[in-house]
Amino acid sequence: MSFTVAQYTVKQGLEERNAELVQAVYRELEEQRPEGFRYATYRLGDGRTFVHVAEHGDEGGKPLTQLAAFREFQAELRERCESGPEVGGAELVGRFGG
Repeated sequence: MSFTVAQYTVKQGLEERNAELVQAVYRELEEQRPEGFRYATYRLGDGRTFVHVAEHGDEGGKPLTQLAAFREFQAELRERCESGPEVGGAELVGRFGG
């Protein structure tokens, strides 16, 4: 498994718009159900910082890039951001459950 983590803070007033775009990605993922792919998004306590964690198989497939909703989410992401996005790989150190 490989992991990709993205973190960014949206500009004040764009929090809900960003959340709506993220939710659209999840709706499309639910329809497509890409095999071997896990994805989670967290909104931190400040209400404006989002963290996305993608877990995908070693075969290298990145199903997010195939989704129309994800392309729409990314289209103006930099304009929505106050800082970031910072994107990079991550190493799993431990996990409990699911």
